[in-house]
Amino acid sequence: MSENQTKKSKLTVGPNDDLSIGQSALLGIQHVLAMDVYVVPFIIASIIGLTTKESSALIQSTFIAAGIATIIQSYFCMKLPVAQGPSFIPIGAIAGVYFANNQNGNGWGTVLGASLIGAILVIILGVTGIFNRLIQAFVPPIVGGTIIFIVGLSLMPVALNDNVFTASGDLGQNIILAIIAAGSLVIFAMIGSRFPGKGRIFRISSVILALIIGCFAAQFMGILDLSAVSKAQMFSIPQVPFVDFRFSFDLSSILTMVIIYIVLMAETTGTWFAVSNVCEQPLSDEKINKGVIGEGIGCLIASLLGSTPVTGYSTNAGIISITGVASKKVFAAAGAWFIVFGLSGKLSTLISSIPSPVIGGVFVIVCGIISISGIKVIKEVEIGEKEMYVIAIPMIVTLALTLIPKEFIQALPPFLNYLFGSSVATASIAAILLNRILPVEKQADEKIKVEKKELNAV
Repeated sequence: MSENQTKKSKLTVGPNDDLSIGQSALLGIQHVLAMDVYVVPFIIASIIGLTTKESSALIQSTFIAAGIATIIQSYFCMKLPVAQGPSFIPIGAIAGVYFANNQNGNGWGTVLGASLIGAILVIILGVTGIFNRLIQAFVPPIVGGTIIFIVGLSLMPVALNDNVFTASGDLGQNIILAIIAAGSLVIFAMIGSRFPGKGRIFRISSVILALIIGCFAAQFMGILDLSAVSKAQMFSIPQVPFVDFRFSFDLSSILTMVIIYIVLMAETTGTWFAVSNVCEQPLSDEKINKGVIGEGIGCLIASLLGSTPVTGYSTNAGIISITGVASKKVFAAAGAWFIVFGLSGKLSTLISSIPSPVIGGVFVIVCGIISISGIKVIKEVEIGEKEMYVIAIPMIVTLALTLIPKEFIQALPPFLNYLFGSSVATASIAAILLNRILPVEKQADEKIKVEKKELNAV
């Protein structure tokens, strides 16, 4: 009992705790600022060659879709603090479907049509409970803890390499900015932990404070560029279905997106485990089923808005752990902020102007916290020889797929390309298979038999 109370005390604000609208808005925006929601639509627009107007419309739709999906998932379906955003997994498939069908001018319409059908199938998986039964059968604590760990592990190279080491600008300056942002985050979080009364505000606002300090440092170094913000429109109307775009349906494209959604669900499960763990709330059968339905509805809405599939972002689990704020109202506010940013080109441009090294410095700390959450789950399990391989091999797979040249992955057959494109999904499947295939140690097996006999005797 005391252990449970100790665990609960780590949260400053619980999932169902009440907060004012002002507090929710302030705490919600730091989740928005820590998510690179604009990156996925920007990459897709660059790959398929959209015009500036079309690119802006896609980014705008993505923000709005992320906002609506976040509110639906966190407040009505799963009812856990889960923020939704565009997934990186479908990028290659979307480009392939677009180019394969663009000869007749149906490229983007076919992408949206295939995404629409895939989203409906995901909703069916949730309504029927099929996905939940698969989770119960194949994801015990040792696998769940490993998945949480590899989620954080897989994001660390992205945080450091993409946002710091290979970002534009001087490498030395980038590293200094990342250290300033990361150091600020840790300092504010520690102040809040050391002084839980008056210092509480520093902990719960640590992410946004770290980003602000990082931006001031970037301004001092002369590398904060806000020129695009002044040129952007304050308000703009989103895309309208069947007016600005239409849906087209192609069987092979639909099958491609179904595969993508399977991989997507394998990855988002890791996010759910991470959020459940930091919120100290069990991932019940009902929550999993409703989470799948919420994921499907979010992707359905994204398609209807002319955007790409959305999924739960695991970075927010790390932010919850750092700030101690797990309120669903905060995530509903984050969803509202997404919608506001989607309707305002000026605000969305402001977010995209935050220097990458600043984001990377905060991001990498968040990734580390997520991995530690996984270790906390794993340590509750008795680690034998089998368990060591169940943990170690997915770690190796995660690092291998993160470090392997992208050209090699792209040269593989489509299914393997989609699967290996997500190190989390591949490593999760590896953990599940290893846990099912590897034999239990003889000593442990005999111990289980003795325990069963004792239970039968009782």
